[in-house]
Amino acid sequence: MEAVLAKYENQINVFSELLEDLPDTDEPLWILGQHYNVRTEKSELLSDVRSRLWFTYRKKFSPIGGTGPSSDAGWGCMLRCGQMILAQALVCWHLGREWRWDKDRSPPEEYWRILHCFLDKKDSCYSIHQMAQMGVGEGKLVGEWYGPNTVAQVLKKLALFDDWNSLAVYVSMDNTVVIEDIKKLCHQTGGCALRTAPGDLGGPFEAGASRGHGSPQPHSYTSSGWRPLLLIIPLRMGINHINPVYIQALKECFKMPQSLGVLGGKPNLAFYFIGFLGEELIYLDPHTTQLAVESEAGGAVDDQSYHCNRSPHRMKVTSLDPSVALGFFCKTEEDFDSWCALVQQEILKKSRLRMFELVEEHPPHWPPFVPPTKPEVQTTGAEFIESTDKLFESEEEFEILNV
Repeated sequence: MEAVLAKYENQINVFSELLEDLPDTDEPLWILGQHYNVRTEKSELLSDVRSRLWFTYRKKFSPIGGTGPSSDAGWGCMLRCGQMILAQALVCWHLGREWRWDKDRSPPEEYWRILHCFLDKKDSCYSIHQMAQMGVGEGKLVGEWYGPNTVAQVLKKLALFDDWNSLAVYVSMDNTVVIEDIKKLCHQTGGCALRTAPGDLGGPFEAGASRGHGSPQPHSYTSSGWRPLLLIIPLRMGINHINPVYIQALKECFKMPQSLGVLGGKPNLAFYFIGFLGEELIYLDPHTTQLAVESEAGGAVDDQSYHCNRSPHRMKVTSLDPSVALGFFCKTEEDFDSWCALVQQEILKKSRLRMFELVEEHPPHWPPFVPPTKPEVQTTGAEFIESTDKLFESEEEFEILNV
């Protein structure tokens, strides 16, 4: 009975609630590079929000590392937000930004492969199990709260094991995006350890086989030899509160067609921000505990609980914690060049204080840029926290922007 209730917990029709909750305004509402008129495009807006993959706390999955927690409630919210921003990149890569989910229509095979990447089991490439265990290498015990910078580093490492998507993940350092380094990374040839042995950190890969499609092949580079780019820019836009001087630049990021949204929230309370309306940010909230979903016979998955049919939450932008991570996806080199031009035009030239820097060449005083290779994973994942005293400690290291 509990499973039945959980299945339908998120299926209450709240369409009217969404319409009533949004203010009656002519201001455009921006969602990941697309804008909507709240008065005339309400159904399109709801469809867009509902189509984002929504990852929340889960319970009753297999214990992490065999002896660790079987639920991430209370500590996994930033990991879930990291899953959401990566899932959005994969949706853009394989299905396109215009793709919409419909519970009454069968989605394409690529959708199922994407979803299988995030199922709560140890052999899914980006599962809570893999993210928590990889976080040990970043100094975070399993069960410890993460900040946006740590999650970005974990995603960068896990992507090296993903032989289907072959994403190039670039996490900026010292508030600086280096064009030369990104192009070197995205034009990298010769493998870079993208192929894994059967069973290595899993992925949608076994799922594809179980659905009768045989062993999936690693996704090829684009015709220009460019690996699709997931760009993550960790920032601290103030000390205790966001500096208002950065708010307009933050909004501009949501307007860019390459936008994947923002990881952030409030202290020890993570949200996945997908847009804004006026002076409010719009976000998906992972703080709902649902039962873990198991694959059905043939690899099928009940995906109803992975799409949010509720009203999107809103929060005053001034309430945002200054520690955030911006996300962008560039499928082609032309997309990246366009993003660079937008950053120069809409952020760098218009801002009195720059949110981040965009430079052509690798800074000479930095260590040489070496594209990452598959790390050696030593942990079993059993190093979980036994005391809740450390559960909500987060010590993110950022360069403080001028305030």
